[in-house]
Amino acid sequence: MKTDKKALILDSAEQLMTQMTSEELTINLIASNAGIGKGSIYYYFKSKEEIIGAVIERCYKKAIREYFSVINSHSASIEKFRALFECLIRKEFHNKQQNIMVSLHLRESLMLNYKMKLAAIEVVSPILTDILRQGIDEGTMQSDTPLESAEIIVATITFLLDGSIFPYNRNKMKNKLKILANVLDTCLHTPTGSFDFLYKDLYNSLDKTRS
Repeated sequence: MKTDKKALILDSAEQLMTQMTSEELTINLIASNAGIGKGSIYYYFKSKEEIIGAVIERCYKKAIREYFSVINSHSASIEKFRALFECLIRKEFHNKQQNIMVSLHLRESLMLNYKMKLAAIEVVSPILTDILRQGIDEGTMQSDTPLESAEIIVATITFLLDGSIFPYNRNKMKNKLKILANVLDTCLHTPTGSFDFLYKDLYNSLDKTRS
């Protein structure tokens, strides 16, 4: 039953976070919206910030479950790689209705922005690590440290495509994605052009969503 009440608190906080900024959100509002006493919240969470962090982590884990159905529809590691990138870039960064940071009104806080990035790295990296290991087994990729490689790749993507850090510029974004594709080919020792989809097909589809 403890888990149920904890989930109730997170449900309440998430609902309120789609309606107001983190500064407006309070423990009293979360408790009232959940229909429980304020003291019950402190049994599970030490602060409002801890609740927000838990909501962010839960949102990413939910998104990742949705990614799996797309990723697992492919067999080759490079296609899984592409599917994961496509989900991260198109859904998380260019679909405002599904963008966790936008829908939860978190852009105004640098600390929460940081927490979002950290959550993305912690949740997505293990999945990408498995894809890299598959590629290594297939002989199409090379990496002595697949987990660390995955963390660097996810961190790069999350920061590169964050419009609050780098305002969108069509030509600059395409050039950055082209450089990233070349870096990945080099670092992972993949056949030349394996990641060209970043600045070709995938980029073109993303660009249409911005126009």
